[in-house]
Amino acid sequence: MPVISFDELPADGQLWLFGAAAPIDDVDERRVLATVDGFLKTWQAHGHPLYAARDWRDGRFLAVGVDVSREGASGCSIDGLHRALKTIEAGIGTTLLDRSLVFFRDAEGLVHAVSRDDFAQLAREGHVGADTPVMDLSITDAASYRSRFERRAGDSWHASLIPAR
Repeated sequence: MPVISFDELPADGQLWLFGAAAPIDDVDERRVLATVDGFLKTWQAHGHPLYAARDWRDGRFLAVGVDVSREGASGCSIDGLHRALKTIEAGIGTTLLDRSLVFFRDAEGLVHAVSRDDFAQLAREGHVGADTPVMDLSITDAASYRSRFERRAGDSWHASLIPAR
C-alpha cells in the first residue's frame, strides 16, 4: 500500500496523535516504528489503500496521517490502527492510547505526562503556567500539527486547567 513521506501529507490530511505515557528507549522506538510502518503498508478503508504517513517526535509522540484527497479512513480502519498500537503497548511497557494525559515540557526541556488534575495542581503550585509549552494531542489535521502541536499552554485548551492569577 502507498506509504508516503510525512512531508507529502497535504495540509488537510486527517491526523491521529498518540503520546507515550513514559519515554520510549531506542530499542522500543525501533519496535514501535517498525510495527506502525508495517501496519501502514497494509492499511485500507473498505478495500481501498490509504495513502498514509507517520511522524515521530521527542521519543514519545506518534502522528499518523491520511491523505483524504485520495481516500478517507473509515471507522473500521481507525479501529485497526488502535488495535495495532494496543499490541505494541504490551511490549514497550507504556501506553500510547491514554487520551486523558496532559503532555508538557519543563524548563529543562524534558517532556512529562500527567493527569489533567495533576497538571491543574502543578499550575496552582506555580510549577506550570500560561507560558509552559504543551503538546496538543487533540489536533486532527496535518497543517495544525505542523504549526501548533507544541505551543504555550495559554494558547491552547490547556489554559482551562490554569487558574487565573
